[in-house]
Amino acid sequence: MKQVFRFFAGAGAFLAGLCLAINALTAQQTVNAQQAMQKPLTSAEKRVIVDKGTEPPFSGKYCNFSEKGIYTCRQCGAPLYRSSDKFDSGCGWPAFDDQIGSAVRRIPDPDGQRTEIVCAKCGAHLGHVFSGEGFTAKNTRYCVNSISMVFVPADTATTTPGNAATPRAIETAIFAGGCFWGVEYMMQKLPGVASTEVGYTGGHTANPTYEQVCSHRTGHAEAVRVLFDPAVVSYETVAKRFFEIHDPTQVDRQGPDIGDQYRSEIFFTFEAQKATAEKLIGILRAKGYNVATRLAPAGEFYPAEQYHQDYYLRKGTQPYCHAYTERF
Repeated sequence: MKQVFRFFAGAGAFLAGLCLAINALTAQQTVNAQQAMQKPLTSAEKRVIVDKGTEPPFSGKYCNFSEKGIYTCRQCGAPLYRSSDKFDSGCGWPAFDDQIGSAVRRIPDPDGQRTEIVCAKCGAHLGHVFSGEGFTAKNTRYCVNSISMVFVPADTATTTPGNAATPRAIETAIFAGGCFWGVEYMMQKLPGVASTEVGYTGGHTANPTYEQVCSHRTGHAEAVRVLFDPAVVSYETVAKRFFEIHDPTQVDRQGPDIGDQYRSEIFFTFEAQKATAEKLIGILRAKGYNVATRLAPAGEFYPAEQYHQDYYLRKGTQPYCHAYTERF
C-alpha cells in the first residue's frame, strides 16, 4: 500500500531530499557544542542575552543555516526551537514559526511597541516575536539572535554514550515499529519531545534510498530518531509510548506493511536505555504479550528522503496502521 503511494511521490521530491543530506560532525565538535552552554558568557553574548542587545543583521552564524536538529538556550541549555520550524524570512536573523512546548516566554518590550521573547527557564533575552506577517501558515515569526542559541545536530544530540552521569540538554532515542510515518506522528505528540526525524538504520548499506530499503537487501529498518528533553520526559516514558503506538508482537510487519524494514526494534544509544527497554519488555511478557521487539546498539542513522519527513503533519491526515493502545 505505502510502496505504491510513495512511488508517485515523484523523482523531484526524491532529489530534493538528497539535497538536504546532513554533514556529520566529529565527536570533538559535538562535545564543544554542548560544553559551550557551560562556559561563562562572553562580553558579546552578555550584551545580547543579559543586557537585551541585538546582534547586527545577517551577522549571526545561524542566519543562513539549515541543518537538522534543535536550537537550545546559550545560557541554560533548554531546548527552544526545532529546525523543522525554521524558515528564511529575509529579515537578517534566524526565524522560527513555532517554539518547543512552552520553552519561550513573551513579555512586553520596554519600547512599548514590540513583544520580547526570553527563555522561559532562565530569562535569557532571545529577540522578539511578530504575528500577522504571513510568512508561514502559522503566521508567527520568532526573530532570534544567533548568539542567544547553541545548535545541537540531530545525529549528535546525546553526550558521550555510556556516560549516564554526564548532564544532557537533550537525549536521543531511536525506534523502529513499522511505517516510520506513523511512528513519527505518534511520537511528536508526546510532551518533552523536541524533534523527530525518520530514516534508515540497523543494516549494512551506506546511504540507502527508500527503494533500496524496500528491496530487502540492505538490512535496514524504517526508524525514527527522537530528540527529547530528559528534564521533561524520561526515556522510560518515551519507550512506553513506543510500545503503545505499535504492535510489538508482530514480526517483520506492522498492519498492512510487510517486510523486514517494518520490524519492531529499539536502537539504544547507551546501556541505561537498553536496561530500561529490557525492563519494559519483561513487564509486557509478564502481562502475556509475546514481544518480538529486538534490541540493538545504535549505529549509523541515515535520514530518509525529505518527502518522508513530518509526513502526516504536512498532509493533515492520520496514520493508517498506528494507534495508541494502553499496555502499561
